[in-house]
Amino acid sequence: MHALEPYYAWRNHYIASEDSRSPFYGRVYNEMAFHLKVYDHYIHPQWDEFGSQTLYTKILWADYEEGHAILEFIGEWNDCLFNDIMLLKREVIDPMMAEGISKFILIGENVLNFHHSDDAYYEEWFDEAMDADGWIALLNFREHVVADMQAIDLDSYFVLGGELADLGWRTYTPEQLCQRVDDCVENRWGLLN
Repeated sequence: MHALEPYYAWRNHYIASEDSRSPFYGRVYNEMAFHLKVYDHYIHPQWDEFGSQTLYTKILWADYEEGHAILEFIGEWNDCLFNDIMLLKREVIDPMMAEGISKFILIGENVLNFHHSDDAYYEEWFDEAMDADGWIALLNFREHVVADMQAIDLDSYFVLGGELADLGWRTYTPEQLCQRVDDCVENRWGLLN
């Protein structure tokens, strides 16, 4: 796991530690010391910790004018033992929403497992995003992780599946990816109405 870096090809577009509006502003990374762990597995030091013992993130893109953010994740999403959604919501999402972000793209190909608790923080996040004409989209989460989320109806808070289940997102610029996901969301919501 230590070789899995957050996606770095967009660093010429955005760096969260250099963005004064980011919850990770001013963060300094030590490339020589691996100190972050998911259980007994070290992970790359470029990932950002937000209080979880098993889940880490990286804000790959934030566009405050358009209200978009792209976050990549690694580890185990464990609401049952560590209340990861509460920590994510309070430490990362709330500060971003206070800055005008309402459309969230979550990339989960490195999320290994999901353990649920209740859906209160998901519902809160969804309601707040919807109130600001936003949404939460899941990209490339593993099938068993999505199945575990669907088993407790968390999928009602996310746009997921279909093209978003296996989107080659690295071939896009951040702006293009946001537009592509925007189009998917609009198409799905148009079919529901």
